[in-house]
Amino acid sequence: MSSTVAVMLDRPWLLALAIGCAVAAVLWGRSARRLERAATRIEAQTAGSISGRDAVDLARSAWQKDLHAAVLYGVLAIGLFFASWSTAPWLSLPLLALAVPVVASIRFAPRFLGEARLAEERSQLERRAAEVLAQEELAPRRWAARLAPAELPLIDGFELGRVYEPGTGMMAGDFYDVYRNGPDRLACVIGDVAGHGIEPSITAFQVKYLLRNFIRQYRDPAQALEELNVVLSTSGRPEDLVSVCVVVFDTAAGTVRYASAGHPPVWLWHDGELNALRATGPLLTLDPTGSFHSREMPLDPGDLLLLYTDGLSEARAGGQLFGEDRIANIIKRDPGQEATTLCKVLLEAARDFASEPLSDDVAILAVRRT
Repeated sequence: MSSTVAVMLDRPWLLALAIGCAVAAVLWGRSARRLERAATRIEAQTAGSISGRDAVDLARSAWQKDLHAAVLYGVLAIGLFFASWSTAPWLSLPLLALAVPVVASIRFAPRFLGEARLAEERSQLERRAAEVLAQEELAPRRWAARLAPAELPLIDGFELGRVYEPGTGMMAGDFYDVYRNGPDRLACVIGDVAGHGIEPSITAFQVKYLLRNFIRQYRDPAQALEELNVVLSTSGRPEDLVSVCVVVFDTAAGTVRYASAGHPPVWLWHDGELNALRATGPLLTLDPTGSFHSREMPLDPGDLLLLYTDGLSEARAGGQLFGEDRIANIIKRDPGQEATTLCKVLLEAARDFASEPLSDDVAILAVRRT
């Protein structure tokens, strides 16, 4: 035992070299671990993407190279440790040459680890950027779904139809709402906030849900609009002009009561005739002291109301607008057709008429008493 120890002491540089290889193996192993994590993140982010395959392959290649170096130095460390027990003189010179890559690995280890750390941080930043982009893409859709839901509630005694066509902007300014306001009352709202972008969209969201409260509080839709106008004029953005129409159906009384704040006319098919229910007050926020009034008409089974935003009537072909007359003629042509079909026919007619793709949001809501 004492002779073996003496041998090791006679050739301490082999043991030192073994320790150096072990250190190099640890350093390369840490670098490989960071690169492996980065490669895994990149692969998860680009799953199913052909364009992201090259980035994954490069990351995997860098990881495999560092892993290969770590394994190689690990094997050398083990070999040198056992070689330090050997007395064979021919091992000395070639093993001594291993000091060059070992010293280089230790000398440049901070750079290798820094590069691996940068690769890992870059993959994390890319993942966060991808999440932000996904949220930015998803947010307008979710927001629009709140303002103009694709699914309308099932209301006994009524047939409901809708279409919504987003314009060129990222955020919607058009909205509609349909809900029961009592056992025998159905409230329908449609509106449009001037402008495009996030601010008008926020105002639209605010208007929609404030109106729910005011319509429940005031049985007269004109009172609800007056209260809303005061709130928006004093606490909102006065530059966000809002057109909105509120229609309340009363099945017990057999009537429909409406009030409109500067909104395009609502079309009522009743008793074989089509009538335009025009604005009963100014645009919201145009005049903080503006007054509104309501109108009430009889509502029989089979009667139809069509509400829409100005993106439909203002579809353009050169200097011409699609206009109210074309909307009225399409309704007259077949007033008894299914409500959703009528909305789709109107939208397609506007698309066919327009010389360019519709740039403004279009919301259409049809309500028939059954």
